[in-house]
Amino acid sequence: MSIVKKPGAISNWYLPGIISGMIFTLRKMIYNIFHKDKMPTLNYPEEKYEYSPRFKGQHVLTVKKDGSIRCTACMLCATNCPAQCIKIVAAESEDPSVEKYPINYEIDVLRCVYCGYCEEACPVDAIRMGPEWQKPGANGSNFTYDIQELAYRPQLKGGIESRLDEQERHDFGI
Repeated sequence: MSIVKKPGAISNWYLPGIISGMIFTLRKMIYNIFHKDKMPTLNYPEEKYEYSPRFKGQHVLTVKKDGSIRCTACMLCATNCPAQCIKIVAAESEDPSVEKYPINYEIDVLRCVYCGYCEEACPVDAIRMGPEWQKPGANGSNFTYDIQELAYRPQLKGGIESRLDEQERHDFGI
C-alpha cells in the first residue's frame, strides 16, 4: 500500500527555496574566501594553462624554403570542412612546375569548429592547427584570417616550414 502525501501549503511558496539556495551559496563563498589554496582556478592573465603538444589551436599555412605558400589550391580542405568556413580563390601559376596556387585563402574562425579535418585532408601539409589559442578582437571582421595572417603573422617568425620539405630531403638523400 502506498501513501500519497498531499503537498503542504509551505511547499507552494518560492521563498523557502530561494532562501535555502542563498544560504548554500553564502556558505560556499565564505569557505572559498578562507581556503584559496584548495580552489582549482588560475589567475588568468598572470598564470596561463599549459596545453599538451597535441593541442590544436589557430590555423597556420606552412611555407616552402623560398618563403612561398605551400598550398596548391586543391580545395580539399575547403571541401572537407564541416563548417564551410574556408574560402579559396585559385589562379594559374607562371611557374611551369606549379599548376595553381591560392591568390586568396580565408578562414572565418568564428564559424570554425576546430575539428582538424582541414589539416587531415591536405595532401601537401599546407595547413596545420598551431599551438596558439588567444586571439582577441573587437568585432567580427577581425576574425576572418587571410594569407598574411595565416602564414606570415609575427608570432610565426617568418612562417613555419612544411614537414614535407624534411621528408623530401630524406627521400632524395639531400
